[in-house]
Amino acid sequence: MPMPTSTWPGRWRAPAGPTRRSPTGSATWSWTPAAPGPASPARISRFSIRRGIRASDGPAKPPHGGRRSGCGEPVRILLVGTGGREHALAWKIAQSSLVEHVWAAPGNPGIARHARCLDIAVDDVEGLAGFATSHGVDVVVVGPEAPLVAGLADGLRSRGLAVFGPSARAAAIEGSKAFAKALMARHGVPTARFATFTDARVARGFARELGAPCVVKTDGLAAGKGAIVCPTLEEADAAIVQCIERREFGAAGATVVVEEFMRGEEASFFVLAGAGGVLPLAAAQDHKTVFDDDRGPNTGGMGAFTPVPGVDGAMQARVSREIVAPTLAALTADGAPYAGVLYVGLMLTAGGPKVVEFNCRFGDPECQVIMMRMEEDLVPLLAAVARGERLPPAPPWSTGGRAAVCVAIASGGYPGRYTTGH
Repeated sequence: MPMPTSTWPGRWRAPAGPTRRSPTGSATWSWTPAAPGPASPARISRFSIRRGIRASDGPAKPPHGGRRSGCGEPVRILLVGTGGREHALAWKIAQSSLVEHVWAAPGNPGIARHARCLDIAVDDVEGLAGFATSHGVDVVVVGPEAPLVAGLADGLRSRGLAVFGPSARAAAIEGSKAFAKALMARHGVPTARFATFTDARVARGFARELGAPCVVKTDGLAAGKGAIVCPTLEEADAAIVQCIERREFGAAGATVVVEEFMRGEEASFFVLAGAGGVLPLAAAQDHKTVFDDDRGPNTGGMGAFTPVPGVDGAMQARVSREIVAPTLAALTADGAPYAGVLYVGLMLTAGGPKVVEFNCRFGDPECQVIMMRMEEDLVPLLAAVARGERLPPAPPWSTGGRAAVCVAIASGGYPGRYTTGH
């Protein structure tokens, strides 16, 4: 599907240079002002030169010979990721007066407007750690889920780096739906009735016990496309075959979770969590299906908006009390204390909020709209979580009735097979 040519006004420019497309084939456009923020690359260069640090990609040590600590001194941030979510984070981080330098690995042309992009892959632990230690990076912010599930945060922390992002054991709450469901069942966290299977015949039998509609989910990561809503039992059978027998999702679908279909309003609730406490951040709602009016297969997200009318202060308090607190306590009790942002996928049912899924990172595209609404500085919050310091008691909002909307565009055929290179 050919991409339309932009005719944006002069102050709103698309990134120059070749466009990078995510592995899912989707691309999120974030319209942000062209005027440089306090920590844009141009401002960083001037600030660095005044302090006697070369504004280049070569090694640069802190002038005082050690890592900066506390949020009153300039900090250096390495952002890991390459999507629209990371673009939104880079845009927000670059606005902070506390930031001396922002790097992104590997980044994208949009991120390059706010940070210096590096040719280092998101799963290159040695490359990321080597760069961070040689350049005096104070906080590493990991955006995507796959490297977190694979243990990137553990590898970086073992080298003495402060990381915003959970350990592999804690990130399993997204990396394995079977793990997350079992944890919820043990600790009384409200969710849909479910069972986990590796045998297709037994899974089909449980689907009949539940009745249609039901939901079939891959156990492992599937780029947001591993939850298959099945209006009929025939479609449930096909989804089970697709996952377990045909292995269309690879190893991620070798185990499936079959669960009841929940009715209600869906929403995403985000909290920051670390050794210094828990801070409710925001609620958003994303549009999962590829077409309008909830038609077509689920995707990684075709758009989002915030705030969500059904998730007011009272509902946020209830979700924090009945879902967030017991989940974080359970992870800590299992030896996997959480440090990062916890994404709670909710269904607001007639019987109260229930968990659809947990994710171990900011949502994409929910992050885009949350960052647009946040008027306070994000950097002290990221740093507090990464360093295990106390979080403030109140959410960072001063927006009144302000709202934000994000719309994603994707290649024709997405989320199935699609052509690229247009």
